[in-house]
Amino acid sequence: MAYVKTDAPEVTEDNSAAILGWKHLKTEKPFMGLIYQRVLLKLSGEALMGDLSYGIDPAIVQSIALELKEIVAEGVEVAIVVGGGNIFRGVKGAAAGMDRATADYIGMIATVMNAMTLQDALEQIEIPTRLLTAIEIQEVAEPYIRRRAIRHLEKGRVVIFGAGSGNPFFTTDTTAALRAAEIDAEVVFKATKVDGVYDSDPKKNTDARRFQSLTYTHVITQDLKVMDTTAIALCKDNNIPIIVFDLSVPGNIRRAVMGESIGTIVGESCEII
Repeated sequence: MAYVKTDAPEVTEDNSAAILGWKHLKTEKPFMGLIYQRVLLKLSGEALMGDLSYGIDPAIVQSIALELKEIVAEGVEVAIVVGGGNIFRGVKGAAAGMDRATADYIGMIATVMNAMTLQDALEQIEIPTRLLTAIEIQEVAEPYIRRRAIRHLEKGRVVIFGAGSGNPFFTTDTTAALRAAEIDAEVVFKATKVDGVYDSDPKKNTDARRFQSLTYTHVITQDLKVMDTTAIALCKDNNIPIIVFDLSVPGNIRRAVMGESIGTIVGESCEII
């Protein structure tokens, strides 16, 4: 899918992408040199904290929204899965004595809080956005329906998936892989606080080397902590590449969409730089 600029866009419910002045067209090739046309961006809750110790940094959320506006304006269909670790993490709750399922459900609600914040930031800059949740919260979000999500994307709306997969014991990384497969995303962007995947912790080992590319199997067997094993296996089974990059570098989301060599790509090859 791609978009072309129209001279006098008509804003309607059925063509909300026209808010940005784009008319939806079907095409076999990316528009304006873009490598990917439908992407899923995985944001951790911690990525929204900035330098805070807890919660959401509005400046960080705004900067993410502005970067997304740029790629949406170029015709990229964007879906987002956001974590909730900046507010509550189910595993830690369980470790403190809570019932694991209950703790995970609380974590799902935390992801909805983050998703609503990101939705508001996008809509403040006139990016049509829909929040779909795996747990029904009809006052603030639509229920997750696969075909509805795809239709929103086709209409040029950013789609945010909240409440994880709706099931305890599954991470938001697994949700990202699952939703990417369901909506036929071409790639999963794993936006983090580091510039890729290393063979050891670069904070502890100054000689640590960054991988330019990795195989799914290497990630699993070496336990490299890119995403959890279930998420990696889902991407492998559906041939969905994963690109790990530093979200804090301005313009990195667009660079990833353009196919520039940033971070680490997980797919069918392995290379250390």
